[in-house]
Amino acid sequence: MSIVYGARVQTQSGRDPLDKPEKRNPPRLNVKIYADGADRPTMLEMHANPLIAGFTTNPTLMRKSGVSDYKAFARDILQRIPDRPVSFEVCADDFEEMERQAAEIASWGDNVLVKIPITNTHGKFSGELLKRLARSGVRVNVTALLTLQQVREASECLAGGPSATISIFAGRIADTGRDPVPLMAAAVELLRPYPNLELIWASPRELLNIFQADAIGCHIITVTSDILKKLELVGKDLDEYSRETVEMFYRDACKAGYQL
Repeated sequence: MSIVYGARVQTQSGRDPLDKPEKRNPPRLNVKIYADGADRPTMLEMHANPLIAGFTTNPTLMRKSGVSDYKAFARDILQRIPDRPVSFEVCADDFEEMERQAAEIASWGDNVLVKIPITNTHGKFSGELLKRLARSGVRVNVTALLTLQQVREASECLAGGPSATISIFAGRIADTGRDPVPLMAAAVELLRPYPNLELIWASPRELLNIFQADAIGCHIITVTSDILKKLELVGKDLDEYSRETVEMFYRDACKAGYQL
């Protein structure tokens, strides 16, 4: 039975359920974890985490974080994060302008990957641009892919070029009611003949996606800070987790002063 002391709740053992759980060792994974976001303090916090192997951003995340000066933000981040890959995306719909912006972004640092959308807003394939960028030595992160045909076409354009990544938005595939795991596993096989390419599992929706990506041999998964925080739950005893959930409901009912 729980005992109420003001707004705090204690169990019979005397442990306050608000206390942080004991930390567990992080799981051993082959998939590389990239932090996805554009909040400067969070990115710097993630940089201090040895689990984080790289970073990805996009204009939507930057706008959400209140970034007003794209170039100033990017240069500041790269000055503070010089030792891991960081992806920045072009902000154009015209392929000629994309190419100009790609050259500009690539000049910001050796650890920069330039995000190029798989098509423009009219659905026209970015293949010729990808070929030109690969020939000129620009490392790209082809983004917003959702089909295996897009993976085939993009990988052929980048073959023989510098190291590059291909981002499939597995979370968006799942949002349509489709299981993304078979498609992602097939994409891993499609990229096997291309040693310069790595597959990114992008837009994950839950912690389980990290283990699914690892199981199929996906090279990289992008993870938000909210999902990353759940790693401390890996291996947690489910009976204990159930009891803590009950405590949470009871604690919140007590705090709200609900009476029946």
